Amino acid sequence: MVDPGEHQQQDAETSRGQQREPRWLDEEELEAWMAVTALMIRLPGVLDRQLQRDADLTHFEYQVLAGLSQAPDRTLRMSELAEFTEGQLPRLSQVAARLEKRGRLTRRPDPSDGRYTLATLTDSGMEILVAAAPGHVETVRRLIFDPLTRAQVRQLREIGRRVAGAVNGEPTT
Repeated sequence: MVDPGEHQQQDAETSRGQQREPRWLDEEELEAWMAVTALMIRLPGVLDRQLQRDADLTHFEYQVLAGLSQAPDRTLRMSELAEFTEGQLPRLSQVAARLEKRGRLTRRPDPSDGRYTLATLTDSGMEILVAAAPGHVETVRRLIFDPLTRAQVRQLREIGRRVAGAVNGEPTT
């Protein structure tokens, strides 16, 4: 991420065959990147452990149940649910099968288009989600919001939106 020095050759080339110099991170950017990287690595594990301990759910399973709970009739196409959870369909299908086995959701073909599968949050799944939410919210509050001022929370929201937009290929201005 930082300029490795003159002794390493760069093999990145432009489409015209010309070498281009990487846009190395400066010291401040590197420190910010390392902080973001640490957050991306550590936070999911902490959230998983809390939800496993308190509700026998992974964070991904919690997100699946939460996504369904917000949908009309607590039902979404699996493809829409995958988009909501930022999960790949094969992973979501495995998790949905596990949740279905435990009675947390049901799956059935979409009657309007049999090429799609609908997932529906069951009453049992909703009860688990409602029971898990207070502990999860407290953990999120303690880890993310309590250390920040209100101004920093607003900044975090805007930073998150801008970075998510860049990740999604939206132009940044």
